[in-house]
Amino acid sequence: MVTDKQVRRLFMLVKRDKRLGKSAMKTGMDEKTARKYLKLGKLPSQAKKPHTWKTRKDVFEDVWDDIKPFLEINQGVEALTLFSYLQRKYPGQFQDGQLRTFQRRIKRWRALEGPPKEVYFAQKHYPGDLCASDFTTMNNLNITINGERFEHLIYHFVLTYSNWETGTICFSESFESLSQGLQNALWELTGVPKSHRSDNLTAAVHVNCNKKEFTPRYKALLKHYDLNGKTIGAGKPNENGDSEQSHNRFKKAVEQTLILRGSNDFSSREEYWIFIKKLFSQRNLNRKKRFEEDLQKLRSLPKMRLNDYKRIKVRVGQGSTISIARNVYSVNSRLIGEIVEARLNSEHIEIYYGQKKIDNFPRLIGRKKHHIEYRHIIDSLVRKPGAFNNYRYKGDLFPTSRFRMAYDYFLKENTLEKASKEYLKILYLAAKETEIGVDEALRNLFKNEKVISEESVKEMLAKEKKMPIINEIKIEKPNLKLYDSLITGV
Repeated sequence: MVTDKQVRRLFMLVKRDKRLGKSAMKTGMDEKTARKYLKLGKLPSQAKKPHTWKTRKDVFEDVWDDIKPFLEINQGVEALTLFSYLQRKYPGQFQDGQLRTFQRRIKRWRALEGPPKEVYFAQKHYPGDLCASDFTTMNNLNITINGERFEHLIYHFVLTYSNWETGTICFSESFESLSQGLQNALWELTGVPKSHRSDNLTAAVHVNCNKKEFTPRYKALLKHYDLNGKTIGAGKPNENGDSEQSHNRFKKAVEQTLILRGSNDFSSREEYWIFIKKLFSQRNLNRKKRFEEDLQKLRSLPKMRLNDYKRIKVRVGQGSTISIARNVYSVNSRLIGEIVEARLNSEHIEIYYGQKKIDNFPRLIGRKKHHIEYRHIIDSLVRKPGAFNNYRYKGDLFPTSRFRMAYDYFLKENTLEKASKEYLKILYLAAKETEIGVDEALRNLFKNEKVISEESVKEMLAKEKKMPIINEIKIEKPNLKLYDSLITGV
């Protein structure tokens, strides 16, 4: 087969020495072939006719009128669905091996005759003009803390001009998480861009979710920082493309860095956070030039941060519990019937009564969950042990696995009512003495196969108290003359 390179050389040789035979021989082609290309005056690639004809009959031509209406009505219909339809309608006419041919037929129709597709228009960005943020889940990376799975999100913040990024660990897409993450980013940035664009967060800024509660809070946050708020259209993640793409690249970077690290496990949440912050810093190193342009256009921060928490007034029920964000929490029984103020932060809840903070506990993620602290209700339970058997939140009254083992031990030796009484005595000791001490006492009793009872646990606690405690450690002052002897060699 004659190549373009041979014909180019032929044109050059004939032009130089005017002898066709010798020139054809030097280029390695027949003299007749050389004469043909000289007459054409074109290269082989230029003379080749495009392949526009079919090499075999279209087996779907006769049934295409059956398929075309489906394609015109529903753009999302898949070729496999339509192929299965043809196989049912015309039994034995179409084989499974013809599916790929059918897929190419549909692809060609959509490209030449199908409806127009949505066009994505690249946008021009300006320094200090826009920041974008969104939540991204990190659960698929299988991060663990001391071997336990650490399920969490990252609130991800990006400057769209320089792609400078930062983030905050959080556990839900709540307004509190949004407020904390956005404010952390702005104060780390030491300035405020003109606009902030976010996704339609279901529990934070979505108008149709809770118009009276969430939208005004988000507006107040934007007003505090003099930010122009922007949101994307529903089902249009491409409108927040800077944030979406940055999510993907950031998570890919975390995954690759974990591979180099050799482990997904961290000793503490603090160690993991240091790992994330270091990765952000490394990724931002190559963005310094454009980031400096961003910094020059940023506006000043306000004098102080806005509170990240949400205040809720709630009355304590007869069960010594309060309901917050569709979850149940216990408070001290002394507050039954009183109205307390709950301050919802992104990760914890603070309880205030009479302007005084009286309790603090982790915020539950999700709905219809409960957090019951046995110390709040143990006095009533001891007086009413029968209530323990069918208590709705009974599972929360076993602080550790050994407490559950103790209850099961009493069940084997006694009736249900008697077992409840004996276990509540142990739980009462943990509330009034020390939970760690009672847990350790139970561990020793089970280990030595001794009888479990209130008296035996008390005896173990008493032994622990008798052990000598070192309160002071005396260290003699060093003799500095010894160091002089080392220097002088004496």
